[in-house]
Amino acid sequence: MIKFFSSFVGICSLFALFTVQSCAQGGSSNSSYTAGNEGWLVNLDEAFEKSRKTGKPVMANFTGSDWCGWCKRLTAAVFSKPEFKEWADKNVILLELDYPRFKQLPANIQQQNQSMQQFFQIRGYPTVCVFDITKDTQKKQYQFAELGRTGYRPTVAEFTGDVDRMLANRKK
Repeated sequence: MIKFFSSFVGICSLFALFTVQSCAQGGSSNSSYTAGNEGWLVNLDEAFEKSRKTGKPVMANFTGSDWCGWCKRLTAAVFSKPEFKEWADKNVILLELDYPRFKQLPANIQQQNQSMQQFFQIRGYPTVCVFDITKDTQKKQYQFAELGRTGYRPTVAEFTGDVDRMLANRKK
């Protein structure tokens, strides 16, 4: 039973990686779509390229921007503050993965976000995952090394403290 379960999880992980890679490469219909917060990316390919060039991990915010009360609180209390933006510029690449109920995302972004949600097994919002990302050039698939995750924190100091602890354990 355990062998079956681990094989099933492995197959699901491979499928999720393939799906994320495929969806992230989908057309450029998202050219006018931007994140709700300034400085955040919405496309995994762009986040990967920035991460690769800078050596910084990706910090992905899984959010329900137009309906989730805790997500809105996190944005107001942390993400909109200048001290957070300054900290983020030095430490991470910001990626917004939105799951709105009242606005329509471009199809390729919606598929990308669903694949990421499945891969990271996100069950509630907001969830913020910090991870390193690489790309297998032969298989053309992304590979993720999760450093940790957090959720709502009422202050910038508490939030960045959580993420700093994740970054301290990072293997470069």
